[in-house]
Amino acid sequence: MKLHDQKLRELGLAVIQVETQAIAALAEQINDNFVAACKLMFVCTGRVVVTGMGKSGHIAGKIAATLASTGTPAFFVHPGEASHGDLGMITKQDVVLALSNSGETGEVLTILPIIKRLGVPLIAMTGNPSSTMARFATTHINVGVDQEACPLGLAPTSSTTAALVMGDALAVSLLEARGFTRDDFALSHPGGSLGRRLLLMVSDIMHAGDKVPSVPESVPISEALLEMTEKKLGMTAVVDASDRVIGVFTDGDVRRMLGRNIDIHSTTVAEVMTSNCSVISADILAAEAMRIMEQKKINALIVVDDQRRPIGALNMHDLIHAGIV
Repeated sequence: MKLHDQKLRELGLAVIQVETQAIAALAEQINDNFVAACKLMFVCTGRVVVTGMGKSGHIAGKIAATLASTGTPAFFVHPGEASHGDLGMITKQDVVLALSNSGETGEVLTILPIIKRLGVPLIAMTGNPSSTMARFATTHINVGVDQEACPLGLAPTSSTTAALVMGDALAVSLLEARGFTRDDFALSHPGGSLGRRLLLMVSDIMHAGDKVPSVPESVPISEALLEMTEKKLGMTAVVDASDRVIGVFTDGDVRRMLGRNIDIHSTTVAEVMTSNCSVISADILAAEAMRIMEQKKINALIVVDDQRRPIGALNMHDLIHAGIV
């Protein structure tokens, strides 16, 4: 069989159209049963145990992960393994969310009597409201579709997409109901870029102690250049007699003075520094420091205490290295 570009495009588009229609039809299922399912999970003092077999199991695993990362403690249990010991993971404080397109999956049906005996609420997500699972459930969410995107009508396609979208609807509704914030999300994703942006403080990445470039306002430019070279940040703070930052001397200041007849050994750094420079405190987010740098079009910042004394320094390379940029 030959592959034709246009035919492949048509087939791909047909799948998207079928699955789009399946998702659109889910709007009718955001009903009292959906609300009841949300309430069961919201008041749950244990965890939401999500289960499903085959392709539904893959979707169940993703739903469990989404719930867990958005403020609803959850985990996936394989129904086959549940019958051989893993059912002990389910406690009376939990809620079970079971997925099956037919609602008659044998491995899931096998564990339902135990769930009922424990008195654990069961949320069934199936494509068949008349199925055993639907009738057995505390509440049932109908995710049935008119047709699979598979032209043979065999491979779970539209049905698994519908279940996945409904799982997202549950998770996001609960996220909002719990008042789950970006900071909460970051705490459960500390290794990701979002987590770094929302958790990493300036104090976590700034150069401190002897690594902070700083010179008195009275020193000649030559000494300021030596300080910049030694500390390798492309700038140095300039401080007054009380050790308060009154300006900054940067690589840009050096370039700007090249066209002037300046003796670097007799001219003080205060005469060529950038006055009224931007400074930051150590307790702000590193992402905010990056925003300030971008807004001011500068590459480095001095970190000061509440008396405007230099306690740290950082530049754009530090932010890049920390994964903020």
